[in-house]
Amino acid sequence: MILVFLAGVLVAGVMVAWLMQRWLPQGLVRYRKAYTRTAQNRLGEFFLFLDPASLWQANLLACGVVFVVVVVVASASPGLALAAAGVVLAAPRWALGHLRRRRQSRFDEQLPDLLLSLSGALRAGSSVQAALHHIVPQAPVPLSQEFGLVLREQRMGVPLEQALANLQERMPSEGTGLVVSSLSIALGNGGNLAETLERIAATLRARTQLRARVAALTSQGRLQAWIMACLPLALALVLDHLDPQSMALLWHTPAGWAVLAVVAVLELAGIALIRRIVDIQV
Repeated sequence: MILVFLAGVLVAGVMVAWLMQRWLPQGLVRYRKAYTRTAQNRLGEFFLFLDPASLWQANLLACGVVFVVVVVVASASPGLALAAAGVVLAAPRWALGHLRRRRQSRFDEQLPDLLLSLSGALRAGSSVQAALHHIVPQAPVPLSQEFGLVLREQRMGVPLEQALANLQERMPSEGTGLVVSSLSIALGNGGNLAETLERIAATLRARTQLRARVAALTSQGRLQAWIMACLPLALALVLDHLDPQSMALLWHTPAGWAVLAVVAVLELAGIALIRRIVDIQV
């Protein structure tokens, strides 16, 4: 039975190596294309104009450095070093997505103040374009950047309705959609735009407060997800310090690597389930 088991493990290892040799280069090329395209789009949204190819090369260099450091300095297995390098390779896309969501949240928080200022200017007799020209330079980032781009597009000959549609495409939130729809309808058909903007501002402010309350009430669940993810790793490090000979079977044997892979998959599944439970849409 032992020979049969070892033969099965050997065949499985050969198949995995063959598949990785065949599919890994193609997957790396596809990931590089997706990485550069995502970096170009996301950095453009942040008004950061950097070369995506240089960022890709820097990311690969960081992966190589992490791999060497984990293998040489930490004396870890090549499998663990590859996992750490994979995390470094995927980290920039995750960071860009996180920064994009954070920027969208700040934009939604700043939008009601802009609407109230715009409503006051309209009640004083100003037009929409003139009011935006006076209000936008004094607004905080990212609100000033986005509406400043709307004004620049208008100066270049783009109709205001199209510039507002571009704004909604860059900031695809419900609040932006309401503002863009209200301004587009008012510019085309007229109406009491000042009162409409005040109502939208009150609605968005109430939604922001409700989101903050929900986030505070679900913070314990999110903290439990992080604790559940970090506790096995911390326990493994403590046991490795107390009994390194026994833990060597976990770090330096194929069976130990398989156990680590199963633990990692289960931990990720648990984190995903907890975050899905506490992710309440408002």
